Amino acid sequence: MVDTAGAPGGEPEAGTQPATTSTHPAIRPLWASLLTAVAAGVALLLSFPPYGQWWLAPAGVALLAAAIHGRRARAGAGLGFVTGVVLFMPMLSWTNLHTGYLPWTLLSVAEAGYLAAMGAAYAFAAPLADRRRALTPLLIATLWVAQEAARARTPFGGFPWAKLAFGQGEVPLLRWAVIGGAPLVTFMVALTGGLLATAVLTLLRRGVRTAPAVPVAWVAGAVAAAVAGTLVPTATPSGDTVTVAFVQGNVPRLGLDFNAQRLAVLDNHVRGTLALAERVAAGREKQPDLVVWPENASDVDPLRSRVAADQITRATEAIGVPILVGGVTGGSTDRTVRNIGVLWWPIGSGGGKTGPDLDQLYAKRHPVPFAEYIPMRTIARMVSKEVDRVSRDFEAGARPGVVDSGATVIGDVICFEIAYDDVVRDVVTGGAQIIAVQTNNATFNTAEAEQQLAMVQLRAVEHGRHALMASTVGVSAFVAPDGHVQDQTEFNTAAVVVRELTESTERTVATRLGYWPELLLTLLGLGLLAAAAVVRRRRTAA
Repeated sequence: MVDTAGAPGGEPEAGTQPATTSTHPAIRPLWASLLTAVAAGVALLLSFPPYGQWWLAPAGVALLAAAIHGRRARAGAGLGFVTGVVLFMPMLSWTNLHTGYLPWTLLSVAEAGYLAAMGAAYAFAAPLADRRRALTPLLIATLWVAQEAARARTPFGGFPWAKLAFGQGEVPLLRWAVIGGAPLVTFMVALTGGLLATAVLTLLRRGVRTAPAVPVAWVAGAVAAAVAGTLVPTATPSGDTVTVAFVQGNVPRLGLDFNAQRLAVLDNHVRGTLALAERVAAGREKQPDLVVWPENASDVDPLRSRVAADQITRATEAIGVPILVGGVTGGSTDRTVRNIGVLWWPIGSGGGKTGPDLDQLYAKRHPVPFAEYIPMRTIARMVSKEVDRVSRDFEAGARPGVVDSGATVIGDVICFEIAYDDVVRDVVTGGAQIIAVQTNNATFNTAEAEQQLAMVQLRAVEHGRHALMASTVGVSAFVAPDGHVQDQTEFNTAAVVVRELTESTERTVATRLGYWPELLLTLLGLGLLAAAAVVRRRRTAA
């Protein structure tokens, strides 16, 4: 990483004086910036589950901005990349548990590349921030939103893991989700970090003795931004109540071979449902209106296997209510399959419905590349032979997962789809009164499951809905509309949990606005970059 001195934004050459037209000279040696970038990555990492030190997210943003400020774009890219690698390599380590180091490394490096681009953009725009110091926090915050917007969409549909918004748990900053969803939460976290960065940069430039009030004011602004979320009211559902149960059946063994004993996995979920039915019959548990099984609860095709269908019917007959079954079934061709959630009715239920209801079937709309389908399979095989475990590609479903169980309308979201803003919003605008996430974490670990649960927390606040996450192995939980986690289960255990939830048909501001907050904030960031280009051109001309 070389930051050639003497160019706009660089350090002056040895023995020369800084040019009077330079508005943002580097204010520390490059090695110090490198260490600061590493510290930024560590702080960001610790802000996410399983560590959960949410307050470190603004600190990480501030450290990265301080590391980059005053550098040329090339050095800014390098420093952003360092932060990204320090963040993503350990955070995504669960991806290498069963597929080897190379896929994990490639994914982490690809994700870090977006932080590199953001670092280059901030270094490029720093002259504008120096001229208008009040724009510094805004510049930092909008560039974070733009970076996350790009990462959520590219390549192959994107991978939006580690959005700043996904690490805010039950703290005030999360409440902004009810107004602007994940993009606004990210913006507020990064804005807080930008205010802290401005305080640090002011201290470095002017010194504590010469301008003590200025950095104190920026710090005060950061504190105000962090706690302002307490003034944002979360939604309170006011509809009817419905009793929902989830079954975490567990699997015979963790890893890629979790489904080698597919009938055993199905049997575990049937057994858990039968045990629940016994408790209900004995009066020890309230009768649920709906039971939710996780993704891959029946990897034996429930729509084609008589054995699987009989087992599921046995469970529905015992509990007496429909079960939302997570399963895998055939696709439109012999070479494809679908990851589905299908409502399964007990025999003789209301309306004469029996067995699988194909009108209430959701096929996953956003299959995971290189896990559920293999782009460029020949090239991918050179990276990892594990891709051949996906012998048939999962094809994407065509409609949102709005499932009417009679007692309530469930918004079905399968596994990683919870990370995608549009997938979740579509089920709410489609009429979902409760959000259900069917997931299978058997190939991962507790850290991945807790990171996913944090996303469910954000979605519950964003859309003002009770939500639940039902996993094969854990963690599973219910989440209230204020983001509070209830009845969280342990990892790699069997569990059945029943809870009464309140339905909601209201739409929050965030639900109504949809992608507009993200679009406007991204455009603002691009506008600031354009303004920075004008400043740089004028400075060069001078």
